[in-house]
Amino acid sequence: MDNSLSQARQNFIQGMSRISFFWGFPKAMGAIFGAIYLSPGPLSLDQLVEQVSVSKGAVSTNVRQLERLGMVQKHLRVGDRKDYYSAETDFWKIVKGILREREKQEFDIAIRTVDLSLELSQSAEISEEELELAVFYQDRLGNIQRFFEKIDNLVATVLALDEFRMGAVQKLFGADQK
Repeated sequence: MDNSLSQARQNFIQGMSRISFFWGFPKAMGAIFGAIYLSPGPLSLDQLVEQVSVSKGAVSTNVRQLERLGMVQKHLRVGDRKDYYSAETDFWKIVKGILREREKQEFDIAIRTVDLSLELSQSAEISEEELELAVFYQDRLGNIQRFFEKIDNLVATVLALDEFRMGAVQKLFGADQK
């Protein structure tokens, strides 16, 4: 491979690693997606271990997460026991997969944590000395609770709009079309 192409590939993989980490995913997951995305054909776990320089266990774990998010698809080859993976190239599909996954897990936990914290601060038996601090906590927790609710509604709206759009397209062109 040409040195410039090799550099471009390595630069992209490192960039995907940083982006992945920024969004709260493991760096290895971003690197693995980057390697799969820039591969002209599906890659096996062994090939990914070689290309990304992480353990086979880490590759396997991260590929399963990428698959769950809809970022990669598994391919089977007749007569070959290995699984091969290719990248999803429809970025709207990827964003929806990430939003769905994040909405289900982390965001629900965050919302419940804020709700519980606000309830605890409101039900506390507060002395005169703590009244100002309790009001401060309740104000801050109320603000973040409203923000989280708006974000949760925005994500739900984006996902619902896409489902509505797909339903409208299917009605227009027939149920067999996508």
